[in-house]
Parts: sequence; C-alpha cells; structure tokens
Amino acid sequence: MNIRSIKFSQDHNVEFYKELKKRVNTYFKTNQLSKFGNTNMVVKTIFMVALYIVPYVLILTIAEQAWFALLLWAVAGFGMAGIGLSVMHDANHGSYSKYGFINKSLGYLANMVGGSDLNWRIQHNVLHHTYTNVDGMDEDIDVDGLMRFSPNQKRLKAHRYQHVYAWFLYGLLTINWFFRKDYQQISRYKKMGLLATQNISFRRALSIIVFTKLLYAFLMIALPIWVAPSAWYISLIGFFLMQFIAGFVLSVIFQSAHVVPSSNFPTPNESGDIHADWAVNQLYNTANFAPKARILSWYVGGLNFQVEHHLFPNICHVHYKDISKIVKQTAIEYNLPYYSYATFFGAIKDHTKLLKNLGKYDNAPGIHH
Repeated sequence: MNIRSIKFSQDHNVEFYKELKKRVNTYFKTNQLSKFGNTNMVVKTIFMVALYIVPYVLILTIAEQAWFALLLWAVAGFGMAGIGLSVMHDANHGSYSKYGFINKSLGYLANMVGGSDLNWRIQHNVLHHTYTNVDGMDEDIDVDGLMRFSPNQKRLKAHRYQHVYAWFLYGLLTINWFFRKDYQQISRYKKMGLLATQNISFRRALSIIVFTKLLYAFLMIALPIWVAPSAWYISLIGFFLMQFIAGFVLSVIFQSAHVVPSSNFPTPNESGDIHADWAVNQLYNTANFAPKARILSWYVGGLNFQVEHHLFPNICHVHYKDISKIVKQTAIEYNLPYYSYATFFGAIKDHTKLLKNLGKYDNAPGIHH
C-alpha cells in the first residue's frame, strides 16, 4: 500500500475533532496558558539528563567495584529512557518550546542516546501518528515477524509463545536501533520519498547517522573500556544492561497504549480508504493508563495520557492531564470511545492477554471491532 494512497474518511464523525480543538483552544486562552513547556519541563529536562550523564561520569572516574559500576549503568538506563520519554519526545514534536532552535537542539538528544532524531521524526511523527495501528505503515507494530502485534499480520508457530519472550525482545529495542534498524530505516525512507518531509538528502542523512553512532560508540563503549577503573568486561556488560533497561521501559510504555484488546487495527480497503476520521481512528486505537499515578506520569512524559498525546502532539505533555477531562467529555458527547486503564498493571495485563491471543488464534478473539 502506497503511503499517499491511504485516506481517512471525511464523513465519519469529523465534527468531533473540530469541536474538540475549539474546546481545548478555549481552555488555554481562558487560563492564559502556553501550549508549550513550562518551568517544570525545564526542571525535568535537567533531572533526566543528569540521570544519564552523572552515572556515566562516575563510571569513568570512581566506580571501581563491579556492583557499583553496574548499578550506575542501570541508573543511566532509566535516565536514557527518561530522556526519550520526557524530553526528546516533546522536542521532536515541536511542543517543548515555541522556539524552533530549542526543539531542534533538544531533539538531538535522540542521537546522544544512540538513536537518530531524523528517523524518529519520520517513524514516530509521520508514520505512527498518522497511521496508528495500520499494518504496513505503523512501524511500531512491525517487528519483522518476530512478534505478531496485529490480527492483520501472518501468524507463525513461534508466536504461540510471544507473550513469554516478548519481555526479552522489548529490552533489545535500543540495541536494535543502534546496530541495525536506523540504517534499514534511512534506506527505506529514501525509497518511500519520506526524507523530503524533513528537507534532507539521503547522503547527508546517512552521513549524520554514521558519524553520531561512531561518536556514541566511542563515548559509551570504547572510552569506559579504556579508562573506567572497573574491569573492561564490566563496562561492556554495563552498556548492554543500560540499553536493555531503556529498551524495556520504552517498549512497555508504547505497546501498552496501542496493542491492547480495545484497539481495532484498521485495514484500508482496495482504494486505500480507512473507515474513520483521523482523530476518531486515534480514539479507536489508543488507550490511556494510570491517569492518577503522578510519579509514573512525570517520569514517562505524560504518555500514560496517550489519547491526548495522539490527538494533540503539538501540545507539551505537562498539559495532558488537564485537557484529558475535555477530551473524555467530548468523546462521550459524540458517542466515541475513550479507553483508559485505571492502573499501569491493568494495561500490561491486557497487553499480555492480547499477545497470547494473537499468537494462538488467527482472528485473535477479544479485539474490539
């Protein structure tokens, strides 16, 4: 299916999003609030970057004992995930600040943690946010057959156990980005014509990816092995421990919001039409979790309010909890779903059930249609 051939319905509850945007805009205007980040966002940025950098400096300088060094690597893993969820994510959506250069600068943090800000914007902003849960378009549900995230994907014998091995694969997310996926993506995006959406040539994009990954490999692998007071193999084990923690956290947060039984995994017809307005499709395929868990919400960048994020990616996450009341009420008025799990555990539990059903049955009973 060509990306330009997919079209969302123009006559399926299109009034919902018009009214919702009007109400949300009124909220910000009435309360004289900016849609961008605030002082709390700056404090969070400093904390998350420090959670990543400070352990790294200690690893290079004073962490002689193996247990202490590995503990620091683990803390850096949570800092790495925190940067991705709470800082880089908003910046690459352009919602961190009203100043473009600040968004661009903080968006480069993706490269600082071994990824690619360019690929992230295309995969996440362009594909995932536009074609949420559409097989063949949304790369968040495409893992090269290792797992079956959608009933529209082919079921393999190994998938019968995916609800068991998924948790290990989730931890390999950022390692995969670093060593393989970013190179595959940049080549694929060239063929799809998506590099033009970021105003960059393939040659320049590839050069930036190679350079930043070599620099990252030197700083996070070679330098610790060379100068850290702990044994060289502790640094190597620690690096993979950091990556595993970050990958696991990122995977669980995103998959628990989209690969759940309430999702309907839309299938375009032969003409490429999806029987739903774009905003309505977001409601059909997105779920919140733990809306009252303040500490969790703070750490994951408000992405427990995934519905609000998908409907308003241009609004900083510090506002999601407040506008969630408006979103929920408007959805109810228009007879549309507003999926939300009371707890994070509840979302993970249902995600696991769906993985099991997708691995066991072709039609995966339990999926909302």
